[in-house]
Amino acid sequence: MKLICAVHRARRNPDTYLYVDHAEAMRRVPPELLRELGGTERAMTLVLTPGRRLARTSGAEVMRAIAERGYYLQLPPLPEAPQARGGEERC
Repeated sequence: MKLICAVHRARRNPDTYLYVDHAEAMRRVPPELLRELGGTERAMTLVLTPGRRLARTSGAEVMRAIAERGYYLQLPPLPEAPQARGGEERC
C-alpha cells in the first residue's frame, strides 16, 4: 500500500509539519488547527509506504493518522532537560 502525501510547514513554527493525503488536500484538517499553525505552506510531496522510515516517525504511523483523522501533525522535538552537575539538582 502506498500513499502520496503532501507535507506542509506551519507558518508560525517552521519546525512543525502537517502531513495530509495529497488527493484530499486539507479537507479533513480542522480549521482551528490551521489557525493555530498560522496557516501553512507546501514543503514537499512524499510517497509513503508502511515500511518507510521518516526522521521522527514511520510511514505506517503517518498513514494510520491520516486514515483515522485526515492528517498527521509533526511537532518539533522537546528541548532536553539540562543535566545536573555532580549528580545534584540545583535550584
